[in-house]
Amino acid sequence: MVDVQNPADPHSTSNSQSTACRLFRVRGRVQGVFFRASTQTKARDLGLGGHARNCTDGSVEVLASGAIGPLDELQHWLHEGPAMASVDSVDVEPQPYRQIDDFTIA
Repeated sequence: MVDVQNPADPHSTSNSQSTACRLFRVRGRVQGVFFRASTQTKARDLGLGGHARNCTDGSVEVLASGAIGPLDELQHWLHEGPAMASVDSVDVEPQPYRQIDDFTIA
């Protein structure tokens, strides 16, 4: 994974030019601050599917799938997160595209 702000997603394995799937790892003070719930709200507002889940190392994993524009917007938002969060870094890894109909908290 690489720490990037807004990648052009050159390694995307989406099934078309307009959709993609990305796996994010968000580090910092991101657990116990409504990060997953806020991410779910933001992703649903953007029409993205996927999930947010806490990891044992204190980070949050976010898998998001959908249109590239909204994915870029979510990626930018993940660098800030909700008001009580303090994000140190966001790693992103393109994933093979798959349609995910809802965004859940895992």
